[in-house]
Amino acid sequence: MVCLGNICRSPLAEGLMRSKLNFTKFTVDSAGTSGGHKGEASDKRSIEIAMQHDLDISDQRSRKLTQEDLEEFDYIYVMDSKNLEDVQRMAVDDTQRSKIKKILDEAFPGENLDVPDPYYGGKQGFASVYKMLDQATDIIAKKLQS
Repeated sequence: MVCLGNICRSPLAEGLMRSKLNFTKFTVDSAGTSGGHKGEASDKRSIEIAMQHDLDISDQRSRKLTQEDLEEFDYIYVMDSKNLEDVQRMAVDDTQRSKIKKILDEAFPGENLDVPDPYYGGKQGFASVYKMLDQATDIIAKKLQS
């Protein structure tokens, strides 16, 4: 799960995916394209909205996406078009590029929707992002487990 800073959207997506998959069969992680918040906890508003849904993401720490991530993970879900461009630029071959997908394409195929960055908004933005990511991760989890 990838967003810009790895403190708002991707930690929520990581927490949601982890809650929906068998941790002995799947590895879920998140990262940011910027690395500007390296080592920081998730935004308190992300932690808060997750807790309202009985999901604890308070132990997650921001990290920058690496080339090794593109090798290791089978799927790289990005939150928006800018993240998509940034991660595709990191890919060294078509195999890596084929792993990179916009997360909302799972819930809304062909609509090219972005998960909006709620960082500069209020709590309602985080609630909306949570709802979008919950829907998308439901679909992804079902696909992965079938």
